Amino acid sequence: MSKIVPAEDANIALAAGALRRGELVSFPTETVYGLGGDAANDRAVAAIYAAKGRPSFNPLIVHVPSLAAAMELGAFSDDAQNLARKFWPGPLTLVVKRSRKCPLSLLVSAGMDSVALRIPAHPVARALLTASGLALAGPSANPSGRISPTTAAHVEEGLGDKVAMILDGGPCRIGVESTVLSLLDEKPALLRPGGVSPEEITAAIGKPVEIAAPVGDVEAGLHGPGRLLSHYAPDRPVRLNAMDAEPDEALLAFGPQVPVAKTVLNLSESGDLNEAAANLFAMLRALDRPEVTGIAVMPIPMSGLGIAINDRLARAAAPR
Repeated sequence: MSKIVPAEDANIALAAGALRRGELVSFPTETVYGLGGDAANDRAVAAIYAAKGRPSFNPLIVHVPSLAAAMELGAFSDDAQNLARKFWPGPLTLVVKRSRKCPLSLLVSAGMDSVALRIPAHPVARALLTASGLALAGPSANPSGRISPTTAAHVEEGLGDKVAMILDGGPCRIGVESTVLSLLDEKPALLRPGGVSPEEITAAIGKPVEIAAPVGDVEAGLHGPGRLLSHYAPDRPVRLNAMDAEPDEALLAFGPQVPVAKTVLNLSESGDLNEAAANLFAMLRALDRPEVTGIAVMPIPMSGLGIAINDRLARAAAPR
């Protein structure tokens, strides 16, 4: 039986009750669908790790309804407050020190003294936070390392037997995960590119942003999610910056000029990076078929959302 239900008030109330009982619920955000659980409940957070098969050293983003709620959980510097006021609700996750009396499970921080926080912009996510009265741990609702879900059907395909409900709020508007910015040190560090660019961050606080390299060594520790080098990976190997496709490869195209290939999906025929970001995970998933030997990906410009798209593609193509 399908776990997908329309994101109506009655179902949001049922989902909130399930969360308060320690169950898991998938909900839409403007970026991707999240796998939600009570961030203060050790068992619920452990269930998220188990459902995703997620390495325990990879922290979880915690979704909150307001800046005031966030400031009860983490230590917000002037820069953190300025960024929150500028970009929240929205696709920016701030990694800050846990507050002294932070009630969240240490599992959401992977045992570290930091916490990753954001306010989602999607009305269903906001309504669920309000109805539940909880801070919600909410990583992407997919098996760890696999393609992130941008529709309710994607969630059911990957984690349908692991959740109490999947609130269907339609396709995600942005389609790639939030920007993750560490404010643990004096210099802000970009841990994961996403819907808010480094240039926008610098303009907001007047400080340059360092770009942190993906972490391949688990002993190095991860203060933010999405930093494993091999991530977002389909079953078929991914070949980047391809100008054509081999006979048995599928082609993930971009722009109006597309080489001939047996199987083609185009992220954006007009070359629109916003459209490409929204289509990325769904199209990768659609091309990941048994009858192809790999997925060739045409070049994507390294500007705007193209930075986040290329980041996800590089992780999808990384050795596993």
